[in-house]
Amino acid sequence: MAKEKIIIIAVKTLDQDNEQFASTIDELRSLGRTAGGTVEKTVTQNMNRIHPATYMGTGKLSEVKRAIDKLDIDLVIANDELSQSQLRNIGDYLNVRIIDRSQLILDIFAMRAKTKDGKLQVELAQLEYLLPRLQGQGTQLSRLGGGIGTRGPGETKLETDRRHIRRRITDIKRRLEQAVKQRDQYRKRRKMRDTYQIALVGYTNTGKSTIFNQLTDADYLEEDKLFATLDPLTRKLKFPSGFEALITDTVGFLQKLPTSLIAAFRSTLEEVADADFILHVVDASHSDQEQQQDTVFELLKELEAERIPSLMVYNKKDKIEGAFLPMYHPHVLISAYEQKDLDNMLFEMEKIFKEHWLPYAISVSPVEEKNIQRLIRGSIVEEQEFDPDTNQYMIKGYIRKDHPLKSYVFKGEGKE
Repeated sequence: MAKEKIIIIAVKTLDQDNEQFASTIDELRSLGRTAGGTVEKTVTQNMNRIHPATYMGTGKLSEVKRAIDKLDIDLVIANDELSQSQLRNIGDYLNVRIIDRSQLILDIFAMRAKTKDGKLQVELAQLEYLLPRLQGQGTQLSRLGGGIGTRGPGETKLETDRRHIRRRITDIKRRLEQAVKQRDQYRKRRKMRDTYQIALVGYTNTGKSTIFNQLTDADYLEEDKLFATLDPLTRKLKFPSGFEALITDTVGFLQKLPTSLIAAFRSTLEEVADADFILHVVDASHSDQEQQQDTVFELLKELEAERIPSLMVYNKKDKIEGAFLPMYHPHVLISAYEQKDLDNMLFEMEKIFKEHWLPYAISVSPVEEKNIQRLIRGSIVEEQEFDPDTNQYMIKGYIRKDHPLKSYVFKGEGKE
């Protein structure tokens, strides 16, 4: 199947610096490739503000129209979210399909979603994006015969009336509410089982899934594409000390994520807000890593997860050219395929755990084997010796403040 030919159009306003603007363009090109197209040309314009009717000036649109005819372009993608009237006006003038950055991201999510909940979340985001843009789209709707920007709800749903779409949105929300309740119950059960939860977060395509696979021996999708991971996956992670936790790989973040998408995926992203610890993965070789880190921090703040203890994991050290200076601490510099780097990362994580946990020393009788095993799995045991004179195990380590065994460990010490 032939790849769709794409022209990207972008307006740089006064409030954007050159570096930030160039970064959004590069990202949009990557998104276009991920969706299955080839970017043939990029047309940019400097303006005080985005044109309310046509996004760009008419002179620039004439240049785009000439390029469409010359290069036999199938699709135009705007770097910013467009209003219903902008979509209609540009589409009618250029006589070619036009979508914006948000539609493209939603389209990729529709392509990537595998689980029932994931598909419902994407459909909800697409319908909520499309609802205010349906009226008067004219030739836009007649061109939705397939291709980039048309995956998900599908042509028939787009052509139905607003009442039908609102009913569908209500139905999806109801079904997702049930899924949220089930996930909440599952998370509560994990908490009751003394489970420590770690979330892998980061910009899209930083290597989170590779790290996840290496740490858990999981056979999980790894691709050098944006949003290779969409549906979160949780596996057990065992530390060298014997401590066990659950680690969850989450969807990659991106600049200018559509608001409807963040809202639709909020229940999935709550895995991050509910975590006890965050591994923030960064592509250390990426030229725009500063912007990417800031984007992740902004989204963590939105999820009210910015205060959760974390470790910055600067990945892809084998691809770094020149000196590397980490922006944030504590941090580790790794290659996800180097076992010694991963071992060092686990060691650094345990170091941070110990800074937030309580040190303990306890004597345990051999008959309490069950509690000894719970301590090994649920705390960081640094010393474990058997004293034949007292017939007791002497155990020293660190335990988190909310662990169910805390009262057992500190009995009689007033730390209950």
